[in-house]
Amino acid sequence: MSQKVAIVTGGNKGIGYAIVKGLCEKYKGKVYLTSRDEGRGKAAVASLKALGLNPSFYQLDIDDQSSVDKFRDYIKENYSSIDVLINNAAIAFKTEATEPFALQAEVTINTNYFGTLRVLEALIPLLGQDARIVNVSSSAGHLSRIPSDELKKKFRDPNLTVEELNTLMKEFVRSTKEGLDVSTTWGNSTYVVSKVGVSALSRVHQKMLDNEVPSRNIYVNSVHPGYVDTDMTSHKGPLTIEEGAVGPLFLALESHGLKGQYVWKDCSVIDWLAPKAPAV
Repeated sequence: MSQKVAIVTGGNKGIGYAIVKGLCEKYKGKVYLTSRDEGRGKAAVASLKALGLNPSFYQLDIDDQSSVDKFRDYIKENYSSIDVLINNAAIAFKTEATEPFALQAEVTINTNYFGTLRVLEALIPLLGQDARIVNVSSSAGHLSRIPSDELKKKFRDPNLTVEELNTLMKEFVRSTKEGLDVSTTWGNSTYVVSKVGVSALSRVHQKMLDNEVPSRNIYVNSVHPGYVDTDMTSHKGPLTIEEGAVGPLFLALESHGLKGQYVWKDCSVIDWLAPKAPAV
């Protein structure tokens, strides 16, 4: 029950797989590779075990509340607490996708933002003292990617709550369903909106956890892993998955003292509120 536990969502391939690999190499505790597809997840675990590593697998669909609840109950029954939670699972429609923009918006926001939130709300109560939450965001998750100054003001509100952030995400989806032109407000990328939401959620949760009494001293940060050679980038990214795992592993394992920050692929802290983000 007292064994340390690290959890990675979306760990069967890409950056998530490399994060699990890095944790297995460096972390003194149990490492869970979770994924929606059981076959792919177990195959990923088998490939890591062939390298002499020892991750465990659990099937987890972040879009399914019952799946998340089942995983929460399993962890609660078998371990005293969670020490590292890395929210990596995400989707992105390709540029050439033919699905209606409103559908892309709904699906992307539901998985990338609300799926991540679903996991966080289930597992935050199980986090132990000094635990780490790492939310894998993107360069697309920098606030400057939202065109509207009015919307930026809402996102940067220091008193922003989870409920208010949820409302903003739902407002974007509703606007697309109503056929409104969101190009000058939200922009033309559903992925951008979803990852800005994830970055903002990290800040909101940090403030919430900082106000806990008694304090568990939990660290919550978001990270841009870089432009990585994965299925999501159609293998156009110049970075290896191991290079993409550098930032997340830094936030999960190192003594950095960072809380509520937006961290770049080179582990540097970037001002999320700045007018412009660095080059990818």
